[in-house]
Amino acid sequence: MQLKVLAFVLAGGEGTRLYPLTRERAKPAVPFGGKYRIVDFVLSNLVNSGILSIYVLIQFRSQSLLQHLSDGWQFGGILKSEFLVPVPAQMRTEGKEWYRGTADAIHQNINLIEQSRPDIVVVFGADHIYRMNIRAMIEYHEQKRAHVTVAALPTDKKFAKDFGVIEVTNSGRIIGFHEKQADAPTMPGDPDRVYASMGNYVFSTEMLLKIIEEDQHDPDSSHDFGKDILPKAIGRAELFAYNFNTNPIPGEDPDKAPYWRDVGTLDAFYEANMDIRAISPELNLFNRQWPLRTASYPDPPAKFAFDEEDRRGQAIDSVISGGCIISGGQIRDSVLGRNVYVHARAEIDACVIFDNCDIGRNAKLRHCILQKNVRIPEDSIIGFDLEEDKKRYHVTESGIVVIDGKRTPMQLSTIIV
Repeated sequence: MQLKVLAFVLAGGEGTRLYPLTRERAKPAVPFGGKYRIVDFVLSNLVNSGILSIYVLIQFRSQSLLQHLSDGWQFGGILKSEFLVPVPAQMRTEGKEWYRGTADAIHQNINLIEQSRPDIVVVFGADHIYRMNIRAMIEYHEQKRAHVTVAALPTDKKFAKDFGVIEVTNSGRIIGFHEKQADAPTMPGDPDRVYASMGNYVFSTEMLLKIIEEDQHDPDSSHDFGKDILPKAIGRAELFAYNFNTNPIPGEDPDKAPYWRDVGTLDAFYEANMDIRAISPELNLFNRQWPLRTASYPDPPAKFAFDEEDRRGQAIDSVISGGCIISGGQIRDSVLGRNVYVHARAEIDACVIFDNCDIGRNAKLRHCILQKNVRIPEDSIIGFDLEEDKKRYHVTESGIVVIDGKRTPMQLSTIIV
């Protein structure tokens, strides 16, 4: 069966809980894993699934995201059906408002659906770290003859209070939504787990247009799929849950649980970065059958210099990106972005470091997140005395020190006058 599929990526997230990482950028544009951005995960999932007609809906502090999409995600050409287009808030409502919810974001861009008339519309968020074969979810949607299919993550019931929980029958049909309720119904046949909504949806186009148009006339609606539209659609539309744990990823061990992380807080963001540098990482970045795509820059390879007893450039259980120079420093259990310079006898332990940072001689860093362009002076000690660190930096309750850097200079063209 051939299906015309149109994808909307909701990438307008403000990411207030990730502050100060989101001071200058939207949450989907936050760097992750050395060389990537959070948005790269959903875009890679779509492209690897063969879905190549994509609109990225942007809103808050979008310049960094727009630059990244321009650098790494411009494809198409001869085939006009293959495109990735960033779309700012259209303000098509009478009050000319920004997006008021996930459903309103789609409604404000309803013209993009009407002019292309797809068979299927997929609506995915850009806020999470995960691998997903979206084609398999669409196949399930078609097999069930569903109007709406919601991606569902089996989760320990003790976390029900933190998620929107989906109540389903044995066949997967959705019969209820329970928003952050500790006593939410568990999965059929599994009293220890609930189905947590992942906020990713597959819609049959006609039903999508119908339910979002009706929602616009409800003055009490927050115009959100999970809170308003889908609960009201029960009994009027065929709604099914798709078990994320059954999702097959080419090149991955079929017995291994799929990886999904909500990186909405600084602690969760830090831990997800730590996941990738493990000896046997839960998130495998080396699967060539399901590549994680991103912008490509002309960086030289990473370089490790000196082999003296007290001055040896080395990295242990760490991820080191292109352009890094480890000049007699030691890195352990850390993730380094592009073009990081680590000077002699510096020690970095369990840190996440963004691009273009410079770590001075004899500096010691532990449990830190360094934003882009941070300069750590010689002999600095950070992450060992949190009370002292709080006087200069943002420190989370768990003791992660977040250090701000300068803005990246923008190179301009010149003219001769």
